[in-house]
Amino acid sequence: MITHHPSLLRLRAPLPAGLRHRTSHALLFTAPAYSPPPPPLRLLPLCVAAGGASPVGPDGGNRATPPPLGAAALDFARSNFLPLALIGGMTLGLLDPTLGCLAHKYSLSKYSTFGIFVISGLTLRTKELGAALQAWPAGLFGLGSILLLTPFLAQYIVQIQFFPREFITGLAMFCCMPTTLSSGVTLTQLAGGNSALALAMTVISNLLGIMFVPLSLAKYIGAGAGVALPTKELFRSLVNTLLTPLILGKVARETSKGIAEFVDGNRQGFSVMSAVLLSLVPWIQVSRSRSLLLSVKAKAFAIIVIIGVLLHLALLAFNATTLQVLSCLKQKEESVFARKEYARAVILVASQKTLPVLVAVVEQLGGALGESGLLVIPCVAAHINQIIIDSILVNLWRQRDQRSTGAK
Repeated sequence: MITHHPSLLRLRAPLPAGLRHRTSHALLFTAPAYSPPPPPLRLLPLCVAAGGASPVGPDGGNRATPPPLGAAALDFARSNFLPLALIGGMTLGLLDPTLGCLAHKYSLSKYSTFGIFVISGLTLRTKELGAALQAWPAGLFGLGSILLLTPFLAQYIVQIQFFPREFITGLAMFCCMPTTLSSGVTLTQLAGGNSALALAMTVISNLLGIMFVPLSLAKYIGAGAGVALPTKELFRSLVNTLLTPLILGKVARETSKGIAEFVDGNRQGFSVMSAVLLSLVPWIQVSRSRSLLLSVKAKAFAIIVIIGVLLHLALLAFNATTLQVLSCLKQKEESVFARKEYARAVILVASQKTLPVLVAVVEQLGGALGESGLLVIPCVAAHINQIIIDSILVNLWRQRDQRSTGAK
């Protein structure tokens, strides 16, 4: 009978009262509208059909699957590109210094510095310049830390009893140098700091360093040894390798809207380019000093490296703590010392020291303070270590920013 037909079994479900006394034809027409909906159709995941594990958990939710090993390695390399590039350059210089020495012969480090500041000019927004002018108290503190505080520490470092003596003397001389020409600005950009403020501190400290460095060396280290700096040559070098490319990049950005849009749309790529250019400097330095590095006892070299690392960590801690204290002095409105983009620029730039100026000074000394090669070796290690440490710090800052952005 029709009541036993499978398709009509659903009619036995209770219907609204207004429909119970209708004819069978009416029931046949209206019953499907009141039948319970069929269960949703689910397709078998491809990985299950192929014999793999299902991404669906036992509770019906999605189960997190770990990324492939290659993707995880690529993500790690992308997040830690700068320290990996620096370590790779050092390793290459130690294994085979031929290419690094050839690069030094053709002054590749000068071209890489030129390229870094062209990129800095291309990525420098005009509003950052105005922001840097507003942050002049932070910049003034940074200059004082660079030119006054760390040279003062040199008189205590030089008292450490160590052999070879040139290692300690070279590290004390390193304290009297201005800030780095390129790495501080590059790391500030990567950290989301104000690159205009970093550039201003870099330019001013290196220009003033032409006057401050000889005074600091004579007072704290030289003890009347008569230190002479090639003032005109250093000034010309700073203009050619720093100011000129920066102006060229900035002019190109301001005169072409297409260039500005292209740079703003590919800022991560330009940051990678800056990191690659920056990694060329320690690669060349390690290649040049390889024979001297291998001739030094491992224990003495390890100790001087640890001293250099502790010195840089002390500078980072001092600058960060002082900025924190200064930021608490102004209660009515936010202090420039408390602004993240200004604080990061000051902490990075004021805690670093430049190697090229030290090399120029050592060459001018003519062995007055010891063997030139042994004076430079600890400074090469300190220069590389400070970049690696600061790049790790920058990565920590960026990860914290990403977490805070994701939480919002």
